[in-house]
Amino acid sequence: MPSGTVPPPYIDAETMSRLAPMSTAIEAVEAVLKTDLDPEAEPPRGVVDIPGGQLLLMPSATTSYTGVKIATVTPSNAARDLPRIQGMYALLDGVTHTPRALMDGIALTSLRTPAVSGAAIKYLAVPEARRLLVFGTGPQAWGHVEAVRAVRPTLEHVDVVARTPERVTAFVERCRAAGLSAAAATAADVASADVICCCTTARTPLFDSTLLADHATVAAVGSHEPDAREVDEGLLTRGSVVAESRAVALRECGDIVLAIEAGAFDVARLRTLAELVRGETTIPGDRPRLFKSAGMAWEDLGVAVSVYEGWTALGSTAS
Repeated sequence: MPSGTVPPPYIDAETMSRLAPMSTAIEAVEAVLKTDLDPEAEPPRGVVDIPGGQLLLMPSATTSYTGVKIATVTPSNAARDLPRIQGMYALLDGVTHTPRALMDGIALTSLRTPAVSGAAIKYLAVPEARRLLVFGTGPQAWGHVEAVRAVRPTLEHVDVVARTPERVTAFVERCRAAGLSAAAATAADVASADVICCCTTARTPLFDSTLLADHATVAAVGSHEPDAREVDEGLLTRGSVVAESRAVALRECGDIVLAIEAGAFDVARLRTLAELVRGETTIPGDRPRLFKSAGMAWEDLGVAVSVYEGWTALGSTAS
């Protein structure tokens, strides 16, 4: 680093949560989609096999900022009591490419993924949504509770479905501490849910979609692999389907890819989040709605910029 150069700040998870609460992150996602950014033109996620796991590279750029998320996926870390996914985010100036900030990449992902779902649910869920069912008990599951609450303040109750009873109990208590009623549930309880969020590493469908009410909205965010899915083919046959981009849906979203391969879904029916936010498409109200997210680099950049500009507005006292 040249003499006299000030190193970029490191923005940790706690600071990030202060600078960009969920409602702010959702607004950042929507704001990006209301520009001329084309999600279809984003470079594919870089996936490099490394000993013991994978290295993921997710770059994106606008005229104002450039950024890249570097993440690792290490399945064996569970046995080490370490996170399966770790990483960092580097934000650069869009003109000079001077480093502006480093950020906790996993905290950014934990914020941006539910923020993207929140943006979709804002346009898809019935206005009076009161009951949420969450599959999973990890950071993404909690982030989705926050996201649904941010766009549907009518939310009253959370049902929780997961494999580990102790984690379900802890998650239920966390919801109650936040002022919501909550209970341990089963997959069959999707029948009474207004919104269902699938936040798992499952590779096969989590529930029977025939149980869903016609007004239900499902957000599935657990995988970015073409051979893994959290929802069944019947939901795609019956429902309206929205994804982040058509290219990503056909490359990374097993929920969609496998349904197409089975002849259960015509890709011509696929709508995108950008079309939804920009008012370029309407979604029928007489059938369930599915938002399938795999995660895209423009989302990381949009939320990272919101965090960084919040940091610069407050000065170094925010760190």
